[in-house]
Amino acid sequence: MPKPFDAAITKFFESEVPKDIRKAIEKAGKKDIVTDPFPYDDWMDKDDYEEQLHALQIELVKCQSWVAASGTRVAVVFEGRDAAGKGGTIKRFRENLNPRVARTVALSKPSDREAGQWYFQRYVQHLPTAGEIVLFDRSWYNRAVVEHVFDFCTPEQRRTFFAQVPRFEEMLVEDGIILVKLWLNVGRAEQLRRFLKREDDPLKQWKLSSIDVKGLSRWDAYTDAISETFERTHTDAAPWCVVRSDDKRRARLNAIRLVLSRIEYDGRDDKALRIDDRIAGGPELWLHGA
Repeated sequence: MPKPFDAAITKFFESEVPKDIRKAIEKAGKKDIVTDPFPYDDWMDKDDYEEQLHALQIELVKCQSWVAASGTRVAVVFEGRDAAGKGGTIKRFRENLNPRVARTVALSKPSDREAGQWYFQRYVQHLPTAGEIVLFDRSWYNRAVVEHVFDFCTPEQRRTFFAQVPRFEEMLVEDGIILVKLWLNVGRAEQLRRFLKREDDPLKQWKLSSIDVKGLSRWDAYTDAISETFERTHTDAAPWCVVRSDDKRRARLNAIRLVLSRIEYDGRDDKALRIDDRIAGGPELWLHGA
């Protein structure tokens, strides 16, 4: 089976990627961490991961029951670079939850009608109602990063976005929505390694897009856009939670803990929700893996 986009990712790896990134990937074992610096040398032990994940799945079910009974509204924003693990993390959130209570929103490119609306309008209609959890697989922050990096929006549109988004999120919180913003951060070498695996795997090639390919050479532009986004949208009402996702197992566990720790549901086991502050924290943690 031919590789997608004429094997553009392999070609980038062989001829364009910085030498230190290529060497890190070439010498790494399957479970080695290729991002430097990183607080762990390899992936979390599988048995430990599955044991902790099982405990957190029980907490998620408890939380779901309480949300439905109490009429609480929860919105969780999942953002991050391509291949940061957003989809896999969302899958672990939802796999034992009732889809009538917990649903995922993953919007495609705006239609012509949507493009003519107020920017936040198409997201508002997907916000949670009473007793519902909504997981946004990418969100209104497309304008802050991806649209900016690829010139899909004008500088004025982006300035307007940054002026409005703190007020928009503050209104959501004032109205009683529990809003959690997660940024999954992956290092450059690990991102490229994941892209290479997708390119080789016929079952995962569908995950690749032309944006992924074009974005390989725009790492620094992404970094600048992300940095500005944190500076301008990390607020008291809606702070960012950064999760270092080079180790998918630790990332998934700590992402779940971050969300559950924000919800005062009945029967919560706080011991199960202890966050690894080397993996999850505020925007200052992003600086170590940018």
